Amino acid sequence: MCGNSLTPKRGVFGKTGDLQTILCLACARDEVTYSGALNGDIYVWKGMNLARTIQGAHTAGIFSMNACEEGFATGGRDGCVRLWDLNFKPITVIDLRETDQGYKGLSVRSVCWRGDHILVGTQDSEIFEIVVHERNKPFLIMQGHCEGELWALAVHPTKPLAITGSDDRSVRIWSLVDHALIARCNMEEPIRCAAVSTDGIHLALGMKDGSFTVLRVRDMTEVVHIKDRKEAIHELKYSPDGNFLAVGSNDSCVDIYGVVQRYKKVGECLGSLTFITHMDWSSDSKHLQTNDGSGKRIFYRMPGGKEITNKEELKGVQWARWTCVTGNEVNGIGPKYSDVNEINSVDANYLGQVLVTADDYGIVKLFRYPCIRKGAKFRKYLGHSAHVTSVRWSHDYQWIISVGGADHSVFQWKFISDRKLKEALHIAPQESLMDSNSDESDSEQSDVPELDSEIEQETQITYRRQVYKEDLPQLKEQCKDKHRSASSKRRERAPVNSIRLHFVHGYRGYDCRSNLFYTQTGEIVYHVAAIGVVYNRQQNTQRFYLGHTDDILCLAIHPLKDYVATGQVGRDSTVHVWDCETIKPLSVLKGHHQFGVCAVDFSADGKRLASVGIDDHHTVVLWDWKKGEKLSSVRGSKDKIFVVKMNPYMPDKLITAGVKHMKFWRRAGGGLIGRKACIGTGSKIDTMMCVVYGWTEEMSFSGTSTGDVCIWRDLFLIKTVKAHDGPVFSMHALDKGFVTGGKDGVVALWDDSFERCLKTYAIKRSALAPGSKGLLLEDNPSIRAISLGHGHILVGTKNGEILEVDKSGPVTLLVQGHMEGEVWGLAAHPHLPICATVSDDKTLRIWDLSPSHCMLAVRKLKKGGRCCSFSPDGKALAVGLNDGSFLIVNADTLEDLVSFHHRKDVIADIRFSPGTGKYLAVASYDNFVDIYNVMSSKRVGVCKGSSSYITHLDWDTRGKLLQVNTGAKEQLFFEAPRGKRQMIPAHEVENISWSSWTSVLGPSCEGIWPVIGEVSDVTTAALSNDSKILATGDDFGFVKLFRYPVKGRFGKFKRYVAHSSHVTNLRWIHDDSLLVSVGGSDTSLMLWTHEVEGHREMRQCDSEESDIDSEEDGGTGKKRSLPGVKLKFCILEG
Repeated sequence: MCGNSLTPKRGVFGKTGDLQTILCLACARDEVTYSGALNGDIYVWKGMNLARTIQGAHTAGIFSMNACEEGFATGGRDGCVRLWDLNFKPITVIDLRETDQGYKGLSVRSVCWRGDHILVGTQDSEIFEIVVHERNKPFLIMQGHCEGELWALAVHPTKPLAITGSDDRSVRIWSLVDHALIARCNMEEPIRCAAVSTDGIHLALGMKDGSFTVLRVRDMTEVVHIKDRKEAIHELKYSPDGNFLAVGSNDSCVDIYGVVQRYKKVGECLGSLTFITHMDWSSDSKHLQTNDGSGKRIFYRMPGGKEITNKEELKGVQWARWTCVTGNEVNGIGPKYSDVNEINSVDANYLGQVLVTADDYGIVKLFRYPCIRKGAKFRKYLGHSAHVTSVRWSHDYQWIISVGGADHSVFQWKFISDRKLKEALHIAPQESLMDSNSDESDSEQSDVPELDSEIEQETQITYRRQVYKEDLPQLKEQCKDKHRSASSKRRERAPVNSIRLHFVHGYRGYDCRSNLFYTQTGEIVYHVAAIGVVYNRQQNTQRFYLGHTDDILCLAIHPLKDYVATGQVGRDSTVHVWDCETIKPLSVLKGHHQFGVCAVDFSADGKRLASVGIDDHHTVVLWDWKKGEKLSSVRGSKDKIFVVKMNPYMPDKLITAGVKHMKFWRRAGGGLIGRKACIGTGSKIDTMMCVVYGWTEEMSFSGTSTGDVCIWRDLFLIKTVKAHDGPVFSMHALDKGFVTGGKDGVVALWDDSFERCLKTYAIKRSALAPGSKGLLLEDNPSIRAISLGHGHILVGTKNGEILEVDKSGPVTLLVQGHMEGEVWGLAAHPHLPICATVSDDKTLRIWDLSPSHCMLAVRKLKKGGRCCSFSPDGKALAVGLNDGSFLIVNADTLEDLVSFHHRKDVIADIRFSPGTGKYLAVASYDNFVDIYNVMSSKRVGVCKGSSSYITHLDWDTRGKLLQVNTGAKEQLFFEAPRGKRQMIPAHEVENISWSSWTSVLGPSCEGIWPVIGEVSDVTTAALSNDSKILATGDDFGFVKLFRYPVKGRFGKFKRYVAHSSHVTNLRWIHDDSLLVSVGGSDTSLMLWTHEVEGHREMRQCDSEESDIDSEEDGGTGKKRSLPGVKLKFCILEG
């Protein structure tokens, strides 16, 4: 406690114990603290340091720890209560699972020890009291329902009994006099509703799977079990004469059964269009009224179930009970402007003229009955923490019973009659209900298993942009006036030199699948950033398709393996079909997808192409791609679709699969008709990650998020086979079998019916062949893509690696890049063709920029990194991390030399001083630049005065002056080593000789900011070593070249598109022969060949701002004008 605030300090585990999840705490004297860990150990702390570990205190997680005068009590998941003395030495152990009240799976969640008595709370909502000398006979004080939701409630017609049923599959009978459980029976399915017959003999239970069961109340034995519906039974009611049972389901039907005829079906009510919510019988058992999910009230003639449309027939009808939420008698129960579905249950007390309601906000209310006028006054009662699912009066109207859905509780309320009840009831303002935080019931999803963490993370990714590249022309049009004001001034011409994309490190595997193939000539085609890459593994060279403007999310290869289709992110997103030999576009398909395309596939004859969008409905489109025509389109699913697969035998059929989605489509006329997969009664569709067709048009196979392979005949599930530990992300069909890859990092070969696994290949570092172009980051990386050809298995991983597996076992690493997260840190070696990168993926990597194009070294970091810098002699490498720390490592071995942690926020830039590298400047998001003496390993100065976070740093050639850019677009100067701020006029800055120039501010680079500078930031700049060319990267993913210095606004430039995300950093290597750039979210490292005047191909282009009306495509053409004639032509490449 410091003043009126709390100051935290982290516990220091040291070498005494492993870092563990801590579940409970207890404090003792002399600053000693005990904590229970997830692995069952107890950690003993002295102050904030871990002093010792009591191993194996429990065999599983310790959920509770209690301190008292006698010592300590602990309880855990293993069902044991252990008592310890004041020094935490064991006294005794009580295993509740072995006691009279014990059962398998009992888990202790709370424990309290006082004298000879111990209170224990369990995960299953029980409270036991244990007397130490009779430890085998715990006394059960309290119990209730546990997992899932509690919906079913009924009262006995003649006795003070209440019956409840829950998703925990138990039905329980409670005494309203003794407040105790008197009977319990476990069913096979979750229970959603209950009703007791008029004579109190039979108990009917409606199940979640569409069945209902009738039990005898006296001994809970089964009378009959009937399943006529597929959806949950939501309401049951016996007729007042006891002859019939009405069963309302979520299938929109009410079935009538004859009780005397052993529950034979005698009628059916079919008037509703949605699920049935409530029902009531008339007193003479001749009529039934129902409510449904749309709020509609319908009347039927009993027992046949014919709908009554003549209202005259209903005059004078008396209702035996009133539990419906819709009708004139209950018009006033909801707030004036609310949906009636917020009211889950009502029950009328005719004798006392009182109506009780239960709603989604956890509130029980009393109204006068009948309640006709909207906004009627009421009394409200709080207690439930979630939606109240049902409420009923007891048989004698002395009690009200309510049950809470998610809080699993059964409340018994005493009704106090009052003569003043007939007067206006006092009410709290209804507006207070608007602040309720109660959620709507998610009961239909309560038993759905959680998604795998990788899939869950992927479904949360959004590809939507605030500004798309398609918006640039409109944005520039808006800035016309600003441009004209600068057009009269002389602008620096574009440089003569140019750059050409040479090599790209990276592969998009973290959120894509099955995007890696062999071409007809044996090359490998894949995608990263906005580039389609064709890689020659023999020559270690790449060719690029550069037609896209934003992230490519999917790739498919033509059956002849000569054409490729790729889909990208965009406001009006496109699919490009291109030739992988000539790298020329064949067709661009657009106009029918929004925000992006996440899956594509060719038909077997290669004439058609299917694509899936990432819009809210995941629209599926079927194309004749050569004509550029849409053949059909349809809404696919609200949840994410991962894959589309066309039937190789029937070009009019296809499958889509995704999150809890598997649908079989066929083209009919101009549309697509889809049918959901049939997996059997009571089962729920799993999340499907990949699909292939088998040996006939009816057979298909899908990989699930749980590691199974589902085998389908047409749309029916035949069987499932366990294939992997974790999701099956990719599957490839062979002539006589299949190959699969999963999160477990295993490649499996199967026979043609998935009966037998023929062989498995584990992707391990020990299996890496000598010719590999890098280092495998970890064993068994998650496999996202698999393809076969040319005697090898091609594998793409989530970690951005492409590997080639020989069928005899060796693995060759061909391509790799950074993993998920943004890449910001980039440094070029001062003397060698080597660079270093550091990323949010917590890795530091060294890359060889020579023709071998491989990763030389990699090191895992404790935190992600944002910047790095080589020392002037190239022997040391400084790395700034996201937690405010930085470290200096040996540039060859990447072993630590020294580390510091003086800041709390991200280290944004880091630079050694030139010459001997005596000083190291470290810039942080804390608005400071710290200066360290490298020789003495001490901080010797702090640069203060910035009003925002630091973005860029540069030293002068003497190593005495620092230039700093900030997020507030300030250009500041500081003197080393103390960090004293210097005020230098703008015209003097140009006379200073700078060791490097990465600044994006100042008169010498004023022209690098575009017309739309308010929308797009210039994120990085790098001046060539000969000080002639300034390269910049911006938020739109453009790399631009300017002639330096770039004085005046809107300088002319050459622009290059390859990155799909903001270009976070770029650097010239030591001899200016290569420019290296990194993309933030696209995780790629790109090498650009510098083509000097007289030694380059014709790839010139003018500035996009040089003529505001021009339509250049930004980087691949040249525009010239002749006197008196407007003429435009382009020289295009690739």
